[in-house]
Amino acid sequence: MASVLEVRGGKPLTGEIFVRGAKNLVPKAMVAALLTEETSTLRGVPQIRDVEVVSELLQMHGVDVDYQQEEGELTITPGSLTLPDPIQVDALAGSSRIPILFCGPLLHRLGEAFVPDLGGCHIGDRPVDFHLKVLEDFGAVRTSTPHGMHITAPKGLRGKPVRLPFPSVGATEQTLLTAVMAKGFTELSNAAMEPEIMDLIAVLQKMGAIISVDMDRTIRVEGVDKLHAYRHTALPDRIEAGSWASAALATHGDIFIRGAAQKDMTTFLNYFRKIGGAFDVQDDGIRFWHPGGELQAAVLETDVHPGLMTDWQQPLVVALTQATGLSIVHETVYENRFGFTDALRGMGANIQVYRECLGGLRCRFGRQNFYHSAIIQGPTKLKAADIVVPDLRGGFSHLIAALAAEGTSHVAGIDIINRGYEHFMQKLSKLGADVTMQS
Repeated sequence: MASVLEVRGGKPLTGEIFVRGAKNLVPKAMVAALLTEETSTLRGVPQIRDVEVVSELLQMHGVDVDYQQEEGELTITPGSLTLPDPIQVDALAGSSRIPILFCGPLLHRLGEAFVPDLGGCHIGDRPVDFHLKVLEDFGAVRTSTPHGMHITAPKGLRGKPVRLPFPSVGATEQTLLTAVMAKGFTELSNAAMEPEIMDLIAVLQKMGAIISVDMDRTIRVEGVDKLHAYRHTALPDRIEAGSWASAALATHGDIFIRGAAQKDMTTFLNYFRKIGGAFDVQDDGIRFWHPGGELQAAVLETDVHPGLMTDWQQPLVVALTQATGLSIVHETVYENRFGFTDALRGMGANIQVYRECLGGLRCRFGRQNFYHSAIIQGPTKLKAADIVVPDLRGGFSHLIAALAAEGTSHVAGIDIINRGYEHFMQKLSKLGADVTMQS
């Protein structure tokens, strides 16, 4: 039976928490370790479900994985790789999209790979077509199977120009992990430039890859014959930091987030300040708090980096329900990310969603039937409700709403939050939240 969290809301979150390595980097760095037989070491690794899934997938391929949880240190020794039973991979990978990123390293090391039917959060189309086209451009051949796709490289992998139709983070990662050992040169145009991508490039460069980055979203890779182990400390999780910061704002709280880094959160900090939140950047973290008085309505538009990260949008929307005036939010990255607002309306929030582009940014969804803009009228008092978590980020946003609401809420499907938020129950307790886990 899925766990249900009982939340007695209306109490400010106050105290100190710690964030470790980014969920959007750590699993990818773990996959990069497959590109060598040597032992790699990754530090700052959070205890989250996605790390567990990737560890188990690596072990299925014959990799030795040792995780020192207290230290957050992970050692990965690929040695001799084997291709596991597709049924086992399919059963394990239902909640993760990471397996497709195994393809490049496995094709280099084994000459074959398997991709199961992919799961993940249902927030919009995350097509694997980008990934498959990249692999095929490099010379891979795919064959459909009852459990997914079998991929081979009968003539090896060769670099070539790749242009992405959208700066997809996943497709950029796929290209990097494939190109570093492909024969010849790869020029990737319209690449994603998120901090997590730059950190993955840092990992690959430590391994011996030759990669250059231009400011026009072009990444150039010169393939090498052999890579070596890396030692690396993952950049801190800016999404988790922004989520807890939004919780401080929505609950009139005061949270010091040890490990949060200003350089990767510049855009978030600007919006946080515009809404009326206060923050203090320190050497070892950032303090976020509600300074009192009214929060201010704002216009938010998500975009690829360096724009406002789509994963920050949902927790900020909860804070905006407490802001005075009319806020407008335009989502340009994932087309179905406003599904989580249904529960907020059930809690008393005044939110309307629209198909039209309510913003100035160029948007892929403007002429399609997607509700990707929202208008929020505030402030509105949130009241307790029974909620079912829809996805990772939306689920944490529902948790923020329950913490800010008057009365006792029940949040079902709370286990999803373990995918990307380390020890969130312990952190809630440290911040004084009045919560009880039921099952």
